[in-house]
Amino acid sequence: MSVDPASNPTTSQFALLRLRRFAPFYVTQLLGAFNDNVYKNALVALIAFAAVRSSSMNDGLLINLSAGLFILPFFLFSAFCGQVADKYEKSALIRRIKLAEIGIMLCGVVAFYFQSVPMLIGVLFLMGTQSAFFGPIKYGIMPQHLNESELTGGNGLVELGTFLAILLGTIAGTQLIAKANDGTIVPVSLVLMIVAVAGYLASRFIPIAPAADPSLRLRFNPLAETVNLVRTTAAQRVIFQSILAISWFWFMGATYLAQFPVYARDVLGGSVDVFTVLLGTFSVGIALGSVLCERLSHGRVEIGLVPFGAIGLTLFGLDLVFATPAIPLGKELGMLAFTQAPGALRVLLDIFFVGLFGGFYIVPLYALIQKTCAPERLSRTIACNNIMNALFMVASAVVVLALLALGASIAQIFLAMAIMNALVALYIFRQVPEFFMRFLIWLLIHTLYRVTQRGMHNIPDSGPIIIAPNHVSFVDALILGGCIKRPVRFVMYHKIYKIPVLNFIFRTAGAIPIAGQREDKQLYDQAFQAMQQALDDGDLLCIFPEGEITRDGEMNPFKPGIVRLLEARPVSVVPVALQGLWGSFFSRKGGPAFFKMPRRLFARIGINVGESIPAELVSLADLQGRVQCLRGDQR
Repeated sequence: MSVDPASNPTTSQFALLRLRRFAPFYVTQLLGAFNDNVYKNALVALIAFAAVRSSSMNDGLLINLSAGLFILPFFLFSAFCGQVADKYEKSALIRRIKLAEIGIMLCGVVAFYFQSVPMLIGVLFLMGTQSAFFGPIKYGIMPQHLNESELTGGNGLVELGTFLAILLGTIAGTQLIAKANDGTIVPVSLVLMIVAVAGYLASRFIPIAPAADPSLRLRFNPLAETVNLVRTTAAQRVIFQSILAISWFWFMGATYLAQFPVYARDVLGGSVDVFTVLLGTFSVGIALGSVLCERLSHGRVEIGLVPFGAIGLTLFGLDLVFATPAIPLGKELGMLAFTQAPGALRVLLDIFFVGLFGGFYIVPLYALIQKTCAPERLSRTIACNNIMNALFMVASAVVVLALLALGASIAQIFLAMAIMNALVALYIFRQVPEFFMRFLIWLLIHTLYRVTQRGMHNIPDSGPIIIAPNHVSFVDALILGGCIKRPVRFVMYHKIYKIPVLNFIFRTAGAIPIAGQREDKQLYDQAFQAMQQALDDGDLLCIFPEGEITRDGEMNPFKPGIVRLLEARPVSVVPVALQGLWGSFFSRKGGPAFFKMPRRLFARIGINVGESIPAELVSLADLQGRVQCLRGDQR
């Protein structure tokens, strides 16, 4: 799909990396995520090596204790952190947090010097606290510096950076300790301090982000405020279901990542290098899926990608189970030997695609929360998301331990994840049918058609407005709804409204069925009342003035219903022309719609949008002439 430049502030999400309103923040959060993972994995490696030297040390207990202490601050402090992020200017908060990181890393260096495991674990708790404060600011500041059309791309870049930081931080933290045979901690200390200082310096260039709710009264009561925050957020149905969907992703992600070391060693027969390959493949998959979201959504917050991601997670999760070998592929296989082993490539591809579809799944959800949440509550909403994420990650560990206690293999754990993902997806999409409705629309305009858009900037981002397109096929509303960035209320002939499958989409989108006065006067009057109410509510209303789908490819005379509506609610009208749909599977050319073979996949169609017309200047003849001019000879 191509979009006219006027409708998109940046031509590519990577262009954001050249802008001061995004680049310093991006570098700051990237370096912070990298430092977190360097420290955590250096600590894990140090504990493991110390356990080898001391038979009295239980490395498994200490490693799990470390993981728990890193997550604990999200339960204790997230509600308060969200309040702070909403109350104060965010760029100053980020600078203070990065200064705190320098102090925490100094403590970490001292702990590494003395190789004091209790001190190291205590520093990890402080890092978790710092992350709990940064999270609500991280996602709360983005809508203040990015346009709505840049949110998906911005979130994609953030997820790209986060998972690459996890990968590189894991490798660096492990290797810096593993290679320090003489016990020196200079390399890891230098990395931690240099990255912390670099993060603070980058934060100094973040533009000001004014306080969202400066009058907010801070309350520090971990249990009561956490319960209150979750209850308040749960009242916002779409937002809370999005949070649950994100949290489920972290449940799955934590499960996969926790199993990879043993999976690589015992199931695949690989060395530590094979674990690194699995982790890298998974991380690169998520990173690539995250940045591809912007291209697939074309500058809008496209929640239709969420079901697409959920389907991919299930299918490739299932195939990973079938691809898992019954016996190890070897013993202590290196990276090259593993990739050459029979069946290894299929395992890697499945892991890559699980990550890829995970990116498709999670990025639109973050963007949706940022778009729909009230600005003055966004940071607290993100704090609620962090609490739920932490809860689900803890639940992941409990569920996996229970499955292992019951004798489940890792392949069976992967099978359970795939099946549970399908069930969770069905639950969420039933609770919020808008996700599946948008998926069907997205699927339509990315399989049968390639859409060229012109003049989309003529449709205002807010306020009551009427668009008036020609009517060529049964899917005109779906194509327009899939391309226009704000929600559209469609007025359509009641028999089209009732078509199976399409009815689910139209009903979920709030379409208004209408009949002719002679056919059903009551339905006609109800439709006009609904249209007037929609305009009173500030909605974008789409009326097909022809009143029916063309039977010969030419436009029918416009009917006076739109003029009657304008007399009651005088709003501007935007003429719109659809091109290239005549002769398609959904048009009446060459036989009844739906009962002929599609002409071709990825057919080129167009949407041309003209300049708005003030209500007092609208006439049927002029409006039809403008639509005809915009359509041209392309039926």
